[in-house]
Amino acid sequence: LNGSHPRRIKLTAPNINLSLDQSEGSILSDDNLDTPDEIDINVDDLDTPDEADSFEYTGQEEQTATKDASQEESESIPEYTAEEEREDNSLWRTVVIGEQEQRIDMKVIEPYKKVISHGGYYGDGLNAIIVFAACFLPDSSRTDYNYVMENLFLYVISTLELMVAEDYMIVYLNGATPRSRMPGLGWMKKCYQMIDRRLRKNLKSFIIVHPSWFIRTILAVTRPFISSKFSSKIQYVNTLAELREMIPMEYVHIPDSI
Repeated sequence: LNGSHPRRIKLTAPNINLSLDQSEGSILSDDNLDTPDEIDINVDDLDTPDEADSFEYTGQEEQTATKDASQEESESIPEYTAEEEREDNSLWRTVVIGEQEQRIDMKVIEPYKKVISHGGYYGDGLNAIIVFAACFLPDSSRTDYNYVMENLFLYVISTLELMVAEDYMIVYLNGATPRSRMPGLGWMKKCYQMIDRRLRKNLKSFIIVHPSWFIRTILAVTRPFISSKFSSKIQYVNTLAELREMIPMEYVHIPDSI
């Protein structure tokens, strides 16, 4: 099939009936011989083909077979290696949120994973400080913005569940965040609704640093959708110096832009 040796096809020779008398149609008849002396046939030496005889032929079928083999090779599905499978698995994360299995596209949210981080602990025990930096959110001008935000939402919720063991607080860094990067009302409402009941109960404080007029308006609009207990946990902090007086800042990462 590589073209160096032609493919051999065996064709069976047809049966040939020979008559050695001089009747009409015989090879020894006067019609086929000008004179009896012009041909001397030895019947014993006459080689006649039988069904086992064959001859070699190379032609159109050889080219067709070669073409079909080459086409089959070029159109075959490439092998999925173990390394490729591991890489593919690393691009997706399967999580369970609200008793439903969800898949997160880790590749598309890779530039925005810094939006949520662990800021250490406060008080006694495992009271976690969760830092949410809005400046790391994607810009709404992206053509796939909704898809990115859907996956980022799943990442934030699943990460929050892993970080929190007991009571916790959320520090929302709103500074250095242009309007195009601020999360929409629907996204924030969905986050609140999807948070596990345990996380809602264990949340002790929601601190908003550098609150803008827009974020204050958003929270005012969402009050009908949230409980009065949650509303009482919201605190506004205007400066980082004021924040340092409230919580330990040793492990709280503040972006350079803020």
